[in-house]
Amino acid sequence: MSKTIIPANYTPALNLYDTQRAIGTVKRLFADTLCATLNLYRVSAPLFLEASTGLNDDLNGVERKVTFDIKESGIEAQVVQSLAKWKRKALKDYDFRVGKGLYCDMNAIRRDEDLDNLHSIYVDQWDWEKVILREDRTESYLRQTVRAIMGAVCETNDALDIAFPSLHTRIDRDVYFISTQELEDRFPDLTPKQREDAICREHHTVFLMQIGGNLKRSGQPHDGRAPDYDDWQLNGDILLWNPVLERSFEISSMGIRVDEAALDRQLTASGCDDRRTLPFHRMLLAGELPLTIGGGIGQSRLCMMMIGTCHIGEVQSSLWDRETGEACRKAGILLL
Repeated sequence: MSKTIIPANYTPALNLYDTQRAIGTVKRLFADTLCATLNLYRVSAPLFLEASTGLNDDLNGVERKVTFDIKESGIEAQVVQSLAKWKRKALKDYDFRVGKGLYCDMNAIRRDEDLDNLHSIYVDQWDWEKVILREDRTESYLRQTVRAIMGAVCETNDALDIAFPSLHTRIDRDVYFISTQELEDRFPDLTPKQREDAICREHHTVFLMQIGGNLKRSGQPHDGRAPDYDDWQLNGDILLWNPVLERSFEISSMGIRVDEAALDRQLTASGCDDRRTLPFHRMLLAGELPLTIGGGIGQSRLCMMMIGTCHIGEVQSSLWDRETGEACRKAGILLL
């Protein structure tokens, strides 16, 4: 059954030709602005990784990776789900210094994604990672970085509105910070998703912090996080209020990455101690990788928000189930 929602009286703000132009404008402007803001340099990203390295992202730990064997070498390879761990090793391999970082255009396949207005099996995002000092592993530094990213988002949106006068998207630059525990305490009778909608309806730009650990009331995490990249006490999601869909809208998952102590603690808490023998995890536990902050920022998500489309398929080319295609066709929505 299709989970697609078609807002009443929805009409795309741009025709197909101008939508393509606007997508190109967003991707060029935001990448340049983000690099200048965070001192990042572009590097080439892999589409697949060797399975045995442990570098592929496990997301919530249950998603199946797209796996294939390579005839010439016999190696088992996996299409990336994200580059959270690969980026950190790349910073070491490329000899990046403190205060500098990398970004890349990441393309992934998430075969187990539940498809709806915001979710596709095809993922495209700006993946970034930056080397920091140990004394930077603080909530204050995390907040500072979030504000810088939102500054880049708002500058790009302002430029897009000038280039395409029929667009009138407004994104609040001021960020409201709240932890998942504070959010549960405030809305104890709502589901995690309903809490996100409620807080974004009130504060249009929200950074929801500390995702991964169990909450006091429910005994469950607000949302799943792999134990081996974000420090669950120093991470979060950037959420915006989407006026077209009238709901919260995640554009980024990010955080200060685990150090040796946080990785040790989180592997045990999540029952993933078997990962300690993988090459990436051995390096991290031995203190051989740089301390970093990083995240992913959805390219199609950001285009969708700024252009004002109601479905992610209007700004990216993917595959959809028959029910979704039929619902969009009847509403006059063209999926690329």
